[in-house]
Amino acid sequence: MTAPLDPITLPLPDDAQQEGEWLRSVLLRWLNAEYLPEPANEAIAERVAQVFTRQRMEGEEDLGSLVMAILTELQAFDFSQSFYGEFTVANAVGDLICDRLGIDRCCGRSSTLNAKEV
Repeated sequence: MTAPLDPITLPLPDDAQQEGEWLRSVLLRWLNAEYLPEPANEAIAERVAQVFTRQRMEGEEDLGSLVMAILTELQAFDFSQSFYGEFTVANAVGDLICDRLGIDRCCGRSSTLNAKEV
């Protein structure tokens, strides 16, 4: 039997707004690179950044909880003009944050963005 994975705890933010802006820009770059650039990508990245910033300002440090909060908030988002859905976007956020922290995420690695660009 394998042991459960340890939670990933993010360091306290120096500036939650700046972190949110970083996430908005890198997520938008990922969304545009993964399929096609489309107008909905800007709105998706902006909404994710708002949720992420709010959660960080409220003291959330657990990556899993952050991803779940983003997923929950995105369930009310209209993805009808997008190739994406809330699960894809929330998972991408987790991957991008892991890349930024230098955490190897192994087999699920996307080749769209180089981890050094994140």
